[in-house]
Amino acid sequence: MKPATPFQASTDLLQEVEAELRSALRGEVRFDAGSKALYASDASNYRQIPLGVVVPADVDDLVAALDVCRRKDVPFLTRGGGTSQNGQCVNVAVVADASKYVNRVVSVDPDSRTAVVEPGVVCDTLRDVAEAHGLTFAPDPATHSRCTLGGMIANNSCGAHSVMGGKTVENIEALEIATYDGARFWVGPTAAAELDQIIARGGRQGEIYAKLRDLRDRYAERIRDEFPQIRRRVSGFNLDQLLPENGFNVARALVGTEGTCAVTLQAKVRLVHSPSCRVLLVLGFRDIYTAADAVPHFNRFSPIAIEGLDRAIIRGLQARGLKRDEIALLPRGDAWVVLEFGADSVADALRQATEADAYFKAGLGGSDVTGFVVEEKQKQQKIWSIRETGASAVSLSVDPSKPDPIVGWEDAAVDPLRLGDYLREFQALVDRFGYQTCLYGHFGDGCVHARITFDIRTAEGVLKWRGFLREAAQLVVDFGGSLSGEHGDGQAKAEFLPIMYGPEIMRAMEEFKAIWDPANRLNPGKVVHAYRADENLRMGPAYKPVKLTTRLTFASPEGDGMQREVERCIGMGKCRSLDGGTMCPSFRATREEKFSTRGRAHLFWEMLQGEVITNGWNSVEVKEALDTCLACKGCKSDCPTHTDMASYKAEFLSHYYESHRRPRQAMFMGRIGQWAPFASRFRRLTNFITSAHPLAHISKWIAGVAPERHLPVFAPRTFRAIAGRRGMSSSVAASEPSRKLILWVDTFNDHFSPEIAKAALDVLTRIGYEVVLPRKRLCCGRPLYDYGLLDEARALLRSAVDELADDIRAGVPVVGLEPGCLSVFKDELLKQLPDDLVAKKLSAQTFLFSDFVARADFEWPKLDADVIVHGHCHQKSIFGMQGETALLNKLGVRWSLLDTGCCGMAGSFGFHADHYDLSMKIAEDKLLPLVRSAPSDAIVVTNGFSCREQIQQGAGRQPVHIAQLVMKALGSATGHNNFEEPCAAVLDE
Repeated sequence: MKPATPFQASTDLLQEVEAELRSALRGEVRFDAGSKALYASDASNYRQIPLGVVVPADVDDLVAALDVCRRKDVPFLTRGGGTSQNGQCVNVAVVADASKYVNRVVSVDPDSRTAVVEPGVVCDTLRDVAEAHGLTFAPDPATHSRCTLGGMIANNSCGAHSVMGGKTVENIEALEIATYDGARFWVGPTAAAELDQIIARGGRQGEIYAKLRDLRDRYAERIRDEFPQIRRRVSGFNLDQLLPENGFNVARALVGTEGTCAVTLQAKVRLVHSPSCRVLLVLGFRDIYTAADAVPHFNRFSPIAIEGLDRAIIRGLQARGLKRDEIALLPRGDAWVVLEFGADSVADALRQATEADAYFKAGLGGSDVTGFVVEEKQKQQKIWSIRETGASAVSLSVDPSKPDPIVGWEDAAVDPLRLGDYLREFQALVDRFGYQTCLYGHFGDGCVHARITFDIRTAEGVLKWRGFLREAAQLVVDFGGSLSGEHGDGQAKAEFLPIMYGPEIMRAMEEFKAIWDPANRLNPGKVVHAYRADENLRMGPAYKPVKLTTRLTFASPEGDGMQREVERCIGMGKCRSLDGGTMCPSFRATREEKFSTRGRAHLFWEMLQGEVITNGWNSVEVKEALDTCLACKGCKSDCPTHTDMASYKAEFLSHYYESHRRPRQAMFMGRIGQWAPFASRFRRLTNFITSAHPLAHISKWIAGVAPERHLPVFAPRTFRAIAGRRGMSSSVAASEPSRKLILWVDTFNDHFSPEIAKAALDVLTRIGYEVVLPRKRLCCGRPLYDYGLLDEARALLRSAVDELADDIRAGVPVVGLEPGCLSVFKDELLKQLPDDLVAKKLSAQTFLFSDFVARADFEWPKLDADVIVHGHCHQKSIFGMQGETALLNKLGVRWSLLDTGCCGMAGSFGFHADHYDLSMKIAEDKLLPLVRSAPSDAIVVTNGFSCREQIQQGAGRQPVHIAQLVMKALGSATGHNNFEEPCAAVLDE
């Protein structure tokens, strides 16, 4: 094989390419440093800096971009979700991101069970559309929530349900493609007569088909003899699809070519029946080998998915304190297999699962098998989440002195009937090289994933790794398998394809590539004429970790420092998911890579390396990407690796503003905790200035607030004033410490909505607690983090810890109302005062109102009400919603927890004049339509001040805090069950 060499482009050539692309495209053309940095990496070990990036407006725009690259003779690569693990979607090329605009489901034909899609459509988007007709697209990789059909076609992707419907190649009916040299046509299965006609017509398509027929005729017997006859043969090109017995299917021959032969413009895909009812059987085995030996027994019952995993993933999750509830659902064992059964009725699916369960319980599928049937959908989702995200969650070593378990030999496949023996020999190979691994995968198809502790950061480690790769490749071939069973070859496997295929088939594949792309300009250096596996490494021997002095302390079991934190992002892109969870609202609204958690993490990484982004903490590229980060903390919980972008943003801004002027919003919104007490003394004047026309318009302009927003109104009296009039104690003395608690009343509930704090006080008192306030007004400093004012925020926390120290040492809990403020004590406090033992106790003793009250031993009255709940982002990310829902159940209300993601307000974010449009777009994605469609008598509950403002201003509904709902329930027993109007809490004082 001729080795690959990177394309060399002069500055003049790049300027010409950029100019012509701008002239030819209606979409976006980006040759700036930030865009190059964003697309230099994917989910693999590889990094290559692109020549530039285009975001085509539609299919024709994509063709126009390709045409410019042909005329200028530069490489071209189409990219989808960027989740490839073998380096397919990075290259020294013009990279076209099809995911933002070229993402339509063009049509669905339920009768023929087909759909036509564009390459940028997300797998789950297609599946959701198909489900309306009782159909689905069978291949579903673990990244199904963000991977695109174009990428799946390029890589011949599979997934858990390939035992039901096959790989992507079996689900492609036809493709519309464009060649690098300008031809555009549809391809698919071709009968002999049609093939003759196409060749006779001539032109570029006729030329290609004639050469393909000649290639087929010359290599047909070799292809039949040497291609592994297993279901998961993904490595290499699908030359077998050109054989007469396969109908000379040119479309399927192009599946798996990884963008090296043609560009997919549209695809006609096959849809299959989607069983409407699913039941799981979860089995526990003594080890992964015994589990693999049982594959023939699994197949007896025709499950639609057969997924296995070993103890290493589970132990890794346990060591990190992750997924405790999910792991608790697993049966006894050191390896597990999940069988999914599908039918059109629960009874039929349950019958299949029960029969299989009885078979294994009788010892017929192997000795000492444990297990149970899971019918409840929520429990099923929890179990699947272990399989889909577990490996990513343990991708950083707990011991920073040891190599991380990484991709690098990830997805080999063998005959499922030989899987157990293969795994035994593979583990022996891993042991002999001194590595550690976790094994998991699609056992029904014999495809195994492995994250292995390769050391690729030293020259010695790379040399050892290469030796392992060669032996691992030979082992797979000895078992009649495929080097790749799912993720394709890219750069990671391509070097070792000759071990699998031999010289003649490799020549055939090189010819196949040359027939389509004689100039070698489509994704060069991948699959054939490929780079070596150890070239272009993102964190190879040339990688230089940077030691930084930071204001926040980034410490974790995986190691200290900002650099290590940024390494958390391994590129799997769950932040690009369009549905479910909280992360990442700005990406969902824009579909911009730089506004995803992954995109921002990649920019940070490049900033620290200093090659593409060269101005460090002064980087305008990083600043621009962070400007739309809502600091919702969704990534801290939703991201499998817990990439903590909110903290990275605060740290970056603290340095950026050392040499740049802070925006005026920092004074008015960032320091609201400091000036609100003063303004509340003159609340009539303040409210007049911020509410009356035309003063309101002027004051909002001065403060940088969007003119469309209504500024919150200061209450007639603060809660602390109300508490003082009621004789509420602010002493730290405790007559009964076990029943004492400190009520943390934040700036917003003190000055703008004291009725909420009053409701909380009444509830806590009613259930038997002595409620006290801190002796002096304290502030957590939450808004300061949005503007990088970390030193000021630390001083406020220092003051709070010192003031509360005696009670904290005595074990007195702190109960608060505002999730954003309480999250500071759970998160930022430990980064600001990491060595302070009292601070650690304060963090541990801090509770949200609902979490604390839900645990109380109290006979709650029942409330006859319908309730819809929107969870504040920090509550979902840091605390979870379990306490909230438990309390709602105790009150007996009919409740539903809305799947709303972020409200879009996010503290001061949505008030900012520059963010208003994005804020509303985020809110209109789910939250506001759901609230508007709720029955008028339904009570809207949300605990965040900013969430209530967004709902009130955007949907015209008045939400309440959970404390008010609880007080309403308590009041119903005495006939006083109305909510107090905002700012009216003082009228009866």
